[in-house]
Amino acid sequence: MNPVKVILTLIPFVWTIGMLPFVNTVKPIVFGLPFLAFWLCCTIPIAFICLSILYRMDSKNGQDS
Repeated sequence: MNPVKVILTLIPFVWTIGMLPFVNTVKPIVFGLPFLAFWLCCTIPIAFICLSILYRMDSKNGQDS
């Protein structure tokens, strides 16, 4: 198992669930959103980037079927 793939898979999970106790605050207000809402909005591009990299790694190895 490739450790890079494991890390890329875990990043969105840890970003969303693992960091929740630490970012569950209202302040600071970022772009008019409470910090937790901003953090969760940032989850979407982070997950997209990680999954895109995983897809390209699998496509490069010919594992996309």
